[in-house]
Amino acid sequence: MAKNAAQQIVADDELDELIDGLKQTEKMISPKYFYDERGSQLFEEITRLPEYYPTETELGIMRDNIDEIAALAGKQASLIEYGSGSSLKTRVLLQHLDELAAYVPVDISEDHLLESARSVREEFPDIDVLPVVADFTQPFQLPSPKVMPVRNIVYFPGSTIGNFTNEAAQELLQVMYHEAGADGALLIGVDLQKDPAIIERAYNDSAGVTAEFNRNMLRHLNREFGADFDLDAFTHSAEYNEEEGRIEIRLVSEQDQEFNLGHASFSIGKDEAILTEYSHKYTLDGFAAMAETAGFSVERVWMDAERLFSVQYLVRD
Repeated sequence: MAKNAAQQIVADDELDELIDGLKQTEKMISPKYFYDERGSQLFEEITRLPEYYPTETELGIMRDNIDEIAALAGKQASLIEYGSGSSLKTRVLLQHLDELAAYVPVDISEDHLLESARSVREEFPDIDVLPVVADFTQPFQLPSPKVMPVRNIVYFPGSTIGNFTNEAAQELLQVMYHEAGADGALLIGVDLQKDPAIIERAYNDSAGVTAEFNRNMLRHLNREFGADFDLDAFTHSAEYNEEEGRIEIRLVSEQDQEFNLGHASFSIGKDEAILTEYSHKYTLDGFAAMAETAGFSVERVWMDAERLFSVQYLVRD
């Protein structure tokens, strides 16, 4: 299907962004390009892996504290989820939030978004489900629910905030501050600093699913942007940078090679890498300070017994 004018502008902007990233001293591709339909499916598979502690830990925190979470959200809220999930965490909220005005999943991957929204509608026919296709790192227009919400609760699970540099994370929190609106709040999953061995295992699973998820980004660019990456010529790498407090994920070239993207051509040497993702792990004080710069204050923090992960409720100052 041919793109309309607006879609073409977005595609051209994304191509420029990709080319600019690959021209950097360390080549990089934004992690948002993980999430085509296949990438979204692979990530759902990652969340069920035994090595990947964040999902089950966060789900346990949600289940253990859902009554308090629901009480803080109050009646007739609109739940705005950044990155549409078909996860159990979202369903825990949908089951317990009192007289929910609307559920608004927001995602750049349209196919996955609409499939997730359809699934939620089937399971929760009384909830007004209003999906929005958008890059949630930029301000977007919220839909109008049938029932006027008392407040907006922005929901950002999975510690996806950690995928952004500290500067970009602050900018995203500012977008969330705007979308939350007056009397709004942010419910967010925040991964915590811990033994690096636990972290590295989570991103180097024995089944190789994370490696396939990483390489699928190149498959996505080949299909959608006419690139010609050789997927078999790149290997997955995930190492913890203790000084920066983050896991760093890369695709490492196994040989000297060339590739094309749009109107640009690139060379990459053997053992040279393309950075595809950071995943920052935070201290409680460090995250609170970052959120404060965006206008939020931390009202409540819930953690598991081992303090691997946290779920936090932030309100606008």
